[in-house]
Formats: sequence, structure tokens, C-alpha cells
Amino acid sequence: MESIHKFSMDSDTTTLTGLVAQFSPSGSERGAVDWLVARMASLGYTNSFVDEAGNAVGVLGEGPRQVVLLGHIDTVPGEIPVRVEDGLLYGRGSVDAKAPLACFTDAVARTGALPGWQFVVIGAVEEERDSDGARFVAPRYKPDFAIIGEPNRWDRVSLGYKGSAWADVEVRAQQFHSAHADEPACETAVDHWVRVRDFAADFNGGREKIFDRLLLSLRGLQSGADGFEQWARLSIGARLPLDLPPQAWYEKLAELVPGAKVEPRGFPVPAWACEKNSALVRAMLSGIRAAGGTPSFVYKTGTADLNIVAPLWGCPAVVYGPGDSAQDHTPNEHISLEEYVKAVAALAAALSTLARN
Repeated sequence: MESIHKFSMDSDTTTLTGLVAQFSPSGSERGAVDWLVARMASLGYTNSFVDEAGNAVGVLGEGPRQVVLLGHIDTVPGEIPVRVEDGLLYGRGSVDAKAPLACFTDAVARTGALPGWQFVVIGAVEEERDSDGARFVAPRYKPDFAIIGEPNRWDRVSLGYKGSAWADVEVRAQQFHSAHADEPACETAVDHWVRVRDFAADFNGGREKIFDRLLLSLRGLQSGADGFEQWARLSIGARLPLDLPPQAWYEKLAELVPGAKVEPRGFPVPAWACEKNSALVRAMLSGIRAAGGTPSFVYKTGTADLNIVAPLWGCPAVVYGPGDSAQDHTPNEHISLEEYVKAVAALAAALSTLARN
């Protein structure tokens, strides 16, 4: 009851506004992490600390059953002056994804310690780059249920995120005079891109849902020469469906660009879809209804920390968080404070429902 009392004494949006005020682009999260750890302590968490990866961690309760609520505390670059106008909070991260993380923090505090349960809220670092924070916690927890924080609106539950795989495709050719009929490396690279794009069009034939399609993007095109050799490099991004894991995509890509070098970049992750008929999903739907909403489901075309932790944890999981994802990374990023308050109420009701089952 102590943690509920402490939560009710504060403004409903103190955690959100305070966290957004701590500008924390990837690689510079420590100020926001320290602020959130202190905030968790003030809300009555059993323990709050900074883990070895630099994540903010708050634990409430000591029961054997565990719910991990994993958000991310970093943002993309580009600081936006923090202000409230007409019920809207403006600031970098106000949507992606400090609103979901703050929502987790407040909802757990409102729920309080429940017999037999432990709630763990994690503000992970580096999600906008290589997800170092999530990769650190993935093998260190084994929760009964997991909720991942990303903005999908307060009355929606996301059940899936696409996979991703990035690669450079490099073409090299011997240097020759421009009057010769040989094909320059740049032209060969363009031919390769057209072939890859045509494959995606064929692959997507008959696939009505975007979640089921292969989505490609040409992220860069560079070229050069050193007097002896010329080269051209394509940077290709792929958002992958469930039936096309990263390794299979890399193999297909190599087939489509004969003679070129395919070099994977970053950390490829497979797509992931959550179980729809689970106690967690039912509790989330109940919580949204209790807060006055009409719940719905969504499958997203992006990739989240869900893709990293869900395969290892093997437990029922969902993605939840207030905010319109169309605001992600935009120069005018903002969230409705009313929506945030509803999300906290919905999640707190969901956690209470889950713990009763």
C-alpha cells in the first residue's frame, strides 16, 4: 500500500515529464538512467539500481512469479525543447519511447507489491543503435510474462514486429577508359538493385498484409576508383516477415548479386509474433476496457527489443505503450498527456488482473 500512496501524492505525469526532460540520445543515457532510478526509489520500489550495461532497473515485490517490463531510455539525436501546450508534451523521446517506459514505471508503482509476484521495470540503453541494453538482460532474466515498451496508442496491443537484416553489396571492376564498352561498377550495382527489388515484388505477390511482406530500402549508394580498380557499394535494408529469417535472406541476396560481395551489417534479428491467446493478452484487453477503451491489435513493420528477448525468454509477451508511432524520430515529437494517464490506468489494471489469475 505504501507504493500506491506515494504514487497518488504525485502528479499523474511527473515521471513522464521528468524523464523526457533528461535528454538521452544513444550513448548518453546516464543522466536519464540516474534520474529514473531515483524516481523509482521515490515511488516505493523494493530496489532500484543501474546494472552493468548501464540500464535503469526497478524491482517491486519479492514473489516467485515475475513480470519484466522492458522499455528503452535512449532516443535518436536531435534535442527538442520540452514544453506542454494544449495538453500535449513536446520533447525528444516523449513518444519513442520514454512514454511507454514512464508508463511502466508509474503503472507498477500504482499496482504495488502483490503476494507471489515480482515486477521488474527496465529502461534499456542503446535500443536505437544495437540494443546493447536488451542484449545484456536477455540471458539474465527468465520471466513468466514480458511486456515490451513501444508506442502503439494506449488502447492497442502489438503482437508482432518484423525482423531486420542490413547488408552492403559491393561490386568491383578493373579500371578502364570511359570510351570502352565494358559496364562500370556503378551500372552493375544498379542492375543488382533492380534485380533485388524485382525479387521482393515477386516474393510479396499475393501477400496482402504488410507484416507478411519483404520490405526493402536502398539506404546508400557509394562509388569510387583508385586508378587501377573501380567500386560501387549498395547499402540495403530489409524488413523481414516470419517466413524469411535473416540467414535465408542473406543467402538469397547473394544469389541475386552474382560476383558481388555481400557483407552483413549490425545485428540481424528474425521477425517475431506473440501468442494471441494468453493470460497476458487477456489481461491487457481487460485493462484497456477498464480504462474506458476499446482494445485492438496491431502488427508493426519495424523491429523492437521484443525480437531480441522473446526467443530467449519463451514466455507470453506483448508490446504496449502510449503515443502515436507516427511521431517517432520527428522534429515535432509529442504525446497527449490524457492518453498517457489512460495508459497508466490500463496497464495497472492489467497487471492486477494478471496477478489474480
